Amino acid sequence: MTEKNFVPRGQLSPDESGRVSWTAPSNIALVKYWGKKGEQLPANASLSFTLSHCKTETSLEFEPLRSKNTDIDFDIFLDGENIVDFRPKIQSFLLKIYKYFPVLPHYRYTIRTSNTFPHSSGIASSASGMAALAACFTEMEALLSGGMEADFFMKKASFLARLGSGSASRSIQGSIMEWGEHHFIPGSSDLYGIPFPFDLHPVFHTYRNTILLLETGVKQVSSSRGHELMKGHPLAGPRYEIAGNHIEKLCGVFKTGDLDLFVEIVEHEALALHAMMMTSRPSYILMKPATLNVIEEIRSFRNQSGIPVCFTLDAGANVHVLYPKEYEPGIMKFIQDQLVAYCQNGHYLCDRIGEGIQRV
Repeated sequence: MTEKNFVPRGQLSPDESGRVSWTAPSNIALVKYWGKKGEQLPANASLSFTLSHCKTETSLEFEPLRSKNTDIDFDIFLDGENIVDFRPKIQSFLLKIYKYFPVLPHYRYTIRTSNTFPHSSGIASSASGMAALAACFTEMEALLSGGMEADFFMKKASFLARLGSGSASRSIQGSIMEWGEHHFIPGSSDLYGIPFPFDLHPVFHTYRNTILLLETGVKQVSSSRGHELMKGHPLAGPRYEIAGNHIEKLCGVFKTGDLDLFVEIVEHEALALHAMMMTSRPSYILMKPATLNVIEEIRSFRNQSGIPVCFTLDAGANVHVLYPKEYEPGIMKFIQDQLVAYCQNGHYLCDRIGEGIQRV
């Protein structure tokens, strides 16, 4: 498929009002996407767990205007509060999707959104937020056009979500999503994410993710800026090659349930992401002392207990603890006894592998 496939072919009728609502989860990348090309396209393919509890609920109210507006008219509310700071990001997203939704300026929009997790907690709210908003606009198009096939609905929602946040393309479906063209993944595309197309070992059906909130607040460097730093990075080429190899290896891991190899790949990917930031110009150290302490604690516990628990990181200081459901009691005791002390105000979030967007 190409971008042209996502431009509506028929005439959309800009004379209906309505309201649609969707929830979308966040996701945690196992193989990291870091670096962009073109219009929000990934420099390397990525693979992620879709989460379940950490999600965004968004409603979109649309009302036709008497005449086409020169600007896109909208209000955005977070937890009932009109948030001016969010307007530039939403405005940018709407301008990007305009050519794929040409009736956009014929309506006035009210967007109401809320998260099940704290804002600026280090969870990818841009992924869940943009995925939920993209699902709303996709359903709006389906209503105005008289319907849309389910498979194309998911592709278009992921396509639109990608334009707002690259990782949002992986929050549309579950339980494991792949985004980015890769020779080993049939149907993979830079334009949208797809569900993992191969067999999945039962151990991964109920995987757990506990997020340790070591630092909250605004990130030291935005993800967009971090991606830009990969341009001209001397290690970018080898990094992209390694990421591609890791996706191929994880396809085997997901089939066989080889948790030792899963741990090795996931932790390597987490540290590689931060290595890219530490060796960029300018450079950034996003991990904090508490991050390193938690990593050492997890590795020590794994070596002593033989439990295949591992960590992964996003572009920040917080730590995602990944482990099979069968070890949950022991891991939660370990977290409460050893790791909570590193969390801000003792805060952590418990989540598990999930299934993607849902209509409200």
